[in-house]
Amino acid sequence: MRMGRLSGFRALLIGSAVLLAGWRIASAQGSPTRFDAGGQIVATSSEQFDGSDFGFGGRFAWHPLTLLGVEAELDLYPGEFPEGRAFSRRRVEGLFGVTAGPRFDRVRLFGKLRAGFLRVDEAPRPFACILIFPPPLACTLAAGHTLAVVDVGGGIEASVTPRTFVRVDAGDRMTRYPGPSFDAGGVRRDDGFFGHDFRFSAGAGVRF
Repeated sequence: MRMGRLSGFRALLIGSAVLLAGWRIASAQGSPTRFDAGGQIVATSSEQFDGSDFGFGGRFAWHPLTLLGVEAELDLYPGEFPEGRAFSRRRVEGLFGVTAGPRFDRVRLFGKLRAGFLRVDEAPRPFACILIFPPPLACTLAAGHTLAVVDVGGGIEASVTPRTFVRVDAGDRMTRYPGPSFDAGGVRRDDGFFGHDFRFSAGAGVRF
């Protein structure tokens, strides 16, 4: 539990550093500031647990330069995960980072790099585990854990009106799982390791 919390704290520090760097760039350029905010639905497909997870959330972004966006996003995955033998009753995800890409009239193409955390809440009911060391990964997470994540990918944003837009993005959410443990494939992991989740989101927002 402590290792997971420290990993999440380090991810928050990375996100804060990115935000500070963006502020310094804008100050040096003297560019006008523009903001946007929106909501989205989110879907992930887990490599480790062969299941899909669905959620929703909100995002706030600052565009100090035409090509650059600095953003923060918070999402809630309210359902039990995975289906069948659930080790988590709910997940909360926070992401902080940058997007970069050109605008073509009403369309913006962008790449994204964001760091953050995934809070995995404990199992919704007693979770039986085999008494071995190291324990299976699902047993470790069933007690509740905060995991560091990195989200890499890209997307497209299209204006509907001068102040409203729709956005779709997809990428690889790299999740750092704790060790020692046996991963979902039965491989012993003595140290923490990264798993890969396909992550997709679609939503809309307003500029101000």
